[in-house]
Amino acid sequence: MGEVNKELLEKLLKEMKESPIKILSVEESLDKIITQKKSLCRFGDGELDIILGKSLGFQRSTPEIAKRLEDVLTAKQDFCFVGVPDAINNFDNITEESKEFWVDNMARVRSVWLKYLDSEKEYLTANLTRLYIRYKDKSQCEKNFTKLKSIWKNRDIVICEGAQTRVGVGNDILEGAKSVKRIICPAENSFDKYDKIIETMKQFDKNHLFLIALGPTATLLAFEMAKCGYQALDVGHFDIEYEWFLRHADKKEKIENKYVYEVDNGNKTENVEDKEYLAQIVKIIE
Repeated sequence: MGEVNKELLEKLLKEMKESPIKILSVEESLDKIITQKKSLCRFGDGELDIILGKSLGFQRSTPEIAKRLEDVLTAKQDFCFVGVPDAINNFDNITEESKEFWVDNMARVRSVWLKYLDSEKEYLTANLTRLYIRYKDKSQCEKNFTKLKSIWKNRDIVICEGAQTRVGVGNDILEGAKSVKRIICPAENSFDKYDKIIETMKQFDKNHLFLIALGPTATLLAFEMAKCGYQALDVGHFDIEYEWFLRHADKKEKIENKYVYEVDNGNKTENVEDKEYLAQIVKIIE
């Protein structure tokens, strides 16, 4: 691990004092979803990279996905919340490792974010699903996970996830849901199967809540489902973060039976013979 570039940090902090963009905190963002029951599509550093033509390890950038992500990010609409990195405005309460990453990232692309974002609009933090590992003070983590879980309490949920993602398997994060069904999609380059995925999702009644963990494809799926009158949440890494929370991890680590792109060999997982999980799968899209 390197060190935070102090010169860049000071420059960015000065610019952030006059930020025209409103981004809610994790707690405020969770409260908005709980009270308004809207959908959420999230844009992190990976989604911006895709827009700028840079491929990720698990999703190649193409002109089509780049254009669609850009269109969603800049859309004038009020049916779906949009989440963006809170590091656009501050580096509060994050570990030195996280700060090092975000200072470097924002030095390169903060001006790009400002070009795309609307000063008249209120954004949620994209990190409302990253509730543990990045924080220096972790005293609010349990409370925020409890808030997150309340979103699907007594709801019929459909999890749309990559193969080996296995949201909720081996932990209690889905506890309280009325029912759980799963659509299993490719772990990598899932956008290639976008039409099949969205067609499958739309076969469910609109009382179902969709939890989508599919990288940048999740951003687009959540937006389109919201447009069609569903509630769909692009939830990203929430289950992995919960696993780290349960383990009291102090850094990102491999979870044996789940795909964790951000750690070495995290894409190599063990088979799962969990009967409950297998029974929840209603469709496999390969």
